[in-house]
Amino acid sequence: MTRGRVLVDGTDVRDMPQGVLRRRVATVLQDVVLFSGSVADNIDLGRPDVGLDRVRAAAEAVEAGSFVERLPRGYQTEVRERGSNFSAGQRQLRSFARALAHGAGVIVLDEATSSIDAETEALVQQGLHTLMEGRTALVVAHRLSTIEDVDRIYVLESGAIVEHGSHAELMTRHGLYERLYHLQYETQQRSPTAAA
Repeated sequence: MTRGRVLVDGTDVRDMPQGVLRRRVATVLQDVVLFSGSVADNIDLGRPDVGLDRVRAAAEAVEAGSFVERLPRGYQTEVRERGSNFSAGQRQLRSFARALAHGAGVIVLDEATSSIDAETEALVQQGLHTLMEGRTALVVAHRLSTIEDVDRIYVLESGAIVEHGSHAELMTRHGLYERLYHLQYETQQRSPTAAA
């Protein structure tokens, strides 16, 4: 499909200057990009209007503050190449803090929880809920726990929408979403046994 338009607060994105659009939309990807510099640098991205107080507040809000405060130099701890001195969950929480600190009203999450280990998932889910609160969020996810409480879910199969509705609505329809949900849940239930 090549027709249609995307509006942000009633304005077509094609009519917005790119700088304005980029400030209004934050993207959180599966593979978090971290840069050389401090933890604070990786959250404020060099923007002078995002001070350390805002960086700290954003990190606390998305459950990243406690692990950052335990680092040897806190927010001034240096990030190694590609963030190798942090776990996948810690890197993802940092990306949530970055999106929150920059004040974007639209959040795009592209498989943002897929590389998170089960131990970190609860913390990341809490951070994710805080990040999405009061914002428009477009969430692409295979891990269905990420989208259970969103307003509307669109289920795609072979590039086409086959179902849509809330989690509760889709679970009562006995369609693809319910089958996928039960398949994921059963797999998660079996994993601890298999590991033992």
